[in-house]
Amino acid sequence: MEAGGLPLELWRMILAYLHLPDLGRCSLVCRAWYELILSLDSTRWRQLCLGCTECRHPNWPNQPDVEPESWREAFKQHYLASKTWTKNALDLESSVCFSLFRRRRERRTLSVGPGHEFDSLGSALAMASLYDRIVLFPGVYEEQGEIILKVPVEIVGHGKLGEVALLASIDQHCSTTRLCNLIFMPAWFSPIMYKTTSGHVQFDNCNFENGHIQVHGPGTCQVKFCTFKNTHVFLHNVPLCVLENCEFVGSENNSVTVEGHPSADKNWAYKYLLGLIKSSPSLLPTEDSDFLMSLDLESRDQAWSPRTCDIVIEGSQSPTSPASSSPKPDSKAGSQEAEVGSDGERVAQTPDSSDGGLSPSGEDEDEDQLTYRLSYQVQGPRPVLGGSFLGPPLPGASIQLPSCLVLHSLQQELQKDKEAMALASSVQGCLIRKCLFRDGKGGVFVCSYGRAKMEGNIFRNLTYAVRCIHNSKIVMLRNDIYRCRASGIFLRLEGGGLIAGNNIYHNAEAGVDIRKKSNPLILCNQIHHGLRSGIVVLGNGKGVIRNNQIFSNKEAGIYILYHGNPIVSGNHIFKGRAAGIAVNENGKGLITENVIRENQWGGVDIRRGGIPVLRSNLICFGYSDGVVVGDEGKGLIEGNTIYANKGCGVWMMSSSLPHVTSNHVSYNGLYGVAVFSQKDGSSEFPGGHGAQENFSEDGDAILWETELEKEDDPLRRPLTIALVESNSINHNGASGLYVQSSEALQVITNVIHANGDRGITVAQSGQLTRVANNSISCNRQSGVKVEAQCKVELRGNGIYDNRGHGIITKGDSTVVVENDIIGNRGSGLQLLPRSDTKVLKNRIHSFRAYGIAVRGRAKALVQENIIFQGKSNKTIFQQISNNRECIMQNNKFLVLKKKSDTWRLVNPPARPHLENSLRGPSAAHSGQKVTAMATRITARVEGGYHSNRSIFCTIL
Repeated sequence: MEAGGLPLELWRMILAYLHLPDLGRCSLVCRAWYELILSLDSTRWRQLCLGCTECRHPNWPNQPDVEPESWREAFKQHYLASKTWTKNALDLESSVCFSLFRRRRERRTLSVGPGHEFDSLGSALAMASLYDRIVLFPGVYEEQGEIILKVPVEIVGHGKLGEVALLASIDQHCSTTRLCNLIFMPAWFSPIMYKTTSGHVQFDNCNFENGHIQVHGPGTCQVKFCTFKNTHVFLHNVPLCVLENCEFVGSENNSVTVEGHPSADKNWAYKYLLGLIKSSPSLLPTEDSDFLMSLDLESRDQAWSPRTCDIVIEGSQSPTSPASSSPKPDSKAGSQEAEVGSDGERVAQTPDSSDGGLSPSGEDEDEDQLTYRLSYQVQGPRPVLGGSFLGPPLPGASIQLPSCLVLHSLQQELQKDKEAMALASSVQGCLIRKCLFRDGKGGVFVCSYGRAKMEGNIFRNLTYAVRCIHNSKIVMLRNDIYRCRASGIFLRLEGGGLIAGNNIYHNAEAGVDIRKKSNPLILCNQIHHGLRSGIVVLGNGKGVIRNNQIFSNKEAGIYILYHGNPIVSGNHIFKGRAAGIAVNENGKGLITENVIRENQWGGVDIRRGGIPVLRSNLICFGYSDGVVVGDEGKGLIEGNTIYANKGCGVWMMSSSLPHVTSNHVSYNGLYGVAVFSQKDGSSEFPGGHGAQENFSEDGDAILWETELEKEDDPLRRPLTIALVESNSINHNGASGLYVQSSEALQVITNVIHANGDRGITVAQSGQLTRVANNSISCNRQSGVKVEAQCKVELRGNGIYDNRGHGIITKGDSTVVVENDIIGNRGSGLQLLPRSDTKVLKNRIHSFRAYGIAVRGRAKALVQENIIFQGKSNKTIFQQISNNRECIMQNNKFLVLKKKSDTWRLVNPPARPHLENSLRGPSAAHSGQKVTAMATRITARVEGGYHSNRSIFCTIL
């Protein structure tokens, strides 16, 4: 700029002395002058904004120390908002009929106060005309009767806020009014300080103390930069009301009540308020704001990095090697032979066997020691997480997630969910934004079909923040809700809406409480450090809980009970002090594609009639079991990856009837799947994990409806026997499957591989345990062990390359039919004293020991089996004593004549026959498993595991 040859800095100094009208005129001179006026943002525009008695700091009351992006824009928005109440005058002037008779007049200013034109507000109003300005000079004005506003006026306090106090009860009967810079207190005869039923009222920079404000539809209101101390704002059937930058303090009841459906009859101000809302800066999320939110989370939880891409596993072993934490038997240096342990069970001393491919049954032996070759295929662990293998967990290990498990930003979620976007963009009823609610009983109460939208507010130190009941709808965006004495957000009686992008933490009860058929969409929130659960769904509550970060809560991250039935998907639930998700008391729910990690108790806990669908979740790095199915727990557990939990992968207790299918259970510290029937006080649990909870609104006991909703849910087919089907159970610290139960169980078409103890251990089985069509291979001890007094049927299994015996049994009712028992380091089948076993139509081979070994007075029927020769110095069959109760019939013993001969398992091919049995999650979900996008979970893995009991039950 060359005007007068003065530098820009000097021009800015000169222009800083101009008033607002002069700045406007200068900006119209030319483009250079316009840009010069804009450059005064941090100087003159800031002075004008902060010096205005009708407004406060643009970020008051939530962030008064944070400067706005533009002081000029903030001042402009306030100036436009302050003129809304006069828009009606423009409408009147535009009327053709009115323009024929109108006489242009200037607005008068009427002064009220000692030594001025009027002594009281009432006398000034009696003389006021349309749109006059009434100025109250410092003092206290107490009106003895109700004031009725019959003409549009502006009532303004002179001086600083607090110098003018008005004790009155005002009833507005005119079309519009503005009140500014006043302290309102109730009159002696009524708690109502202001009421309007049809007109528009605008409050700017006012304080309200110890009274009520009522606005009834089609009336509207606009409130900005006001403080409400123990004041209740009641909005009934309002089409649109706006509360911005207000502070609500010390309420004895609700601060704001929104009641009734928005009125279809709208007054003149509705369209202007709607336009003002749309022209103001939006609080809807952007990609930048979502990135900042993730950074904010990282600062609170350094171990969590939701958007960092990195390597899959840092310095891991081969994914097919046994777990590094697996118990290792004692051995002597250089020993190559299996040693006989307790009960005659062999324990291997050799390196790990291959996980798959063509096995030569004794790969650690020299080729010239072999007397045969036997070709067969071992079923190893299947790939997980979008086609990759998971190796053993190491400190600082990372897991590459498929895109279906990656956290999305709120903007991404809204873009793909048009219904959610429509809710987020809608404005109806009451809009509350950038307000502070603190130190009182209630924040916002929405009832009886009411509509409210809350953006960018802070709710703190309240009994509750928001209640939504009786078919009402709320939209909550970017709010902070913390230190509530009860639940943060409470929905019941078919309440609903959108709760998105909020930060909800340190509340005494649940962060979000959903009950009695309420059905909200809960999206992209951070719910953490609660003193109870993160989200509770009960009393037939529903809802969609998607893409939230729920962490560090004292009880379950999500708690579903009393017929609650939400859809829980895409959430990251971690570092809770109890279970990640708990489903109790006939709770339901579709729980899919969540990451549940590093929780103190079970990743998912199901008991007492809980019947969820648990599908395609990653449950990992827990300090106890992955999934716990307690007393009377049910449900479908399908397609989950249950990895590196310190306890068991899946723990099933008495009277539970789950369907456990197509899961990947690996590298857990204890058993892969454990089935127990212990009733040693298992019905008593600490809070948040099955304990009797207090979920009433005010802490009182409440009776819940127990009627089930009538529905035919194909995902929850009824089972009469617990079913463990088509799972990959590998590299766990103890047995792959451990059974100690008095109830029936079916174990079908699983791959049980390379576990740190036996493949399957049946320690107690009062009713029949059916083990069919499983691949049991490369486990550190025997493939299958059956203890005394157990009823077990083994049919169609492939039992390969285990380091102990293939099958060892002392059960009194064991049936071994049509299995392939090949390449195990001990005997193929060992029958211990007092066992009663039927061995029919099996193919049996042991390289080092006997095909079948009968110890002591075992009762057995060995019929129509094919038994292959092992070492030359071993026989095919061994019987320790002359046992007449062991009957051998029609067995075929194969001995190789030539060293080069090769046997193959044909007609039928090698068992198990899994081609049509191994299935993943349902086809509707499998198509979503793509890997175009990845992220990293960083977990702290501590060495050492508990004893062979569930960590959860050890706590009990």
